[in-house]
Parts: sequence; C-alpha cells; structure tokens
Amino acid sequence: MAKRVMTVDDSRTMREMVSFTLRKAGFEVSEAEDGQKALSALQSRPVDVVITDLNMPVMDGVALIRALRADPKCRSLPILMLTTESDSGKKMEGKNAGATGWLVKPFDPDKLVDVVKRVAG
Repeated sequence: MAKRVMTVDDSRTMREMVSFTLRKAGFEVSEAEDGQKALSALQSRPVDVVITDLNMPVMDGVALIRALRADPKCRSLPILMLTTESDSGKKMEGKNAGATGWLVKPFDPDKLVDVVKRVAG
C-alpha cells in the first residue's frame, strides 16, 4: 500500500509541484493551503508524512507542527519543513517545535523523494 503524504503550502503551484513529484514516485498525496485546513483534514484522514511550508496565512508551519505534536496520535509523525527560509533562527524554531527535517525551496525532486522515503519508513 502506498505511503500517504500531505503537502501544506499556500502556493497552489508549489503544492502541485510537490504532489506531482511524490505521486510520480508512488506516494498518495493530499493537499492543504494552510495549517488550519491541514489539521482539519488530518482528523479524518491520517497520513504517514506531512510536508509544510513555514510562512502561510491563518496558521503557519511552526504553529501546525506544535498543534500536531500536542496530539498524542501525531507525536511520532514525520514532519518536514519545505520553505524558502534558510535562516538558522527559523530552522531552530522549526526544530524546537518538532520538525523532523528542513528542505529549502526550490527543491530538488530526487532529494525530496529520497527524504520522504527515508522518514516514511
């Protein structure tokens, strides 16, 4: 059975690029445009990995990670940050919130697939 991944980004183009890349590699992908919509969707349809942007309206990536880590069912869920931010302070904030890893946009499709395969188990 295919591993399920949710990509969370306010950019439709970025969500589509990530989804296309992962579907081509055999993953089942769902999308959300902000952290709040992701939380709602994950209540009814859990996934194996979440890939989230940092800067989004309504609920940003760090707030999403904190909310997921507060849920006992999501404590060990792999969560990857995929963002244009490369600032070490932002990386530390994501790591302290519970991010599993950090990828910088624009992403290398092969590297994204490799990282997702590694963390999805």
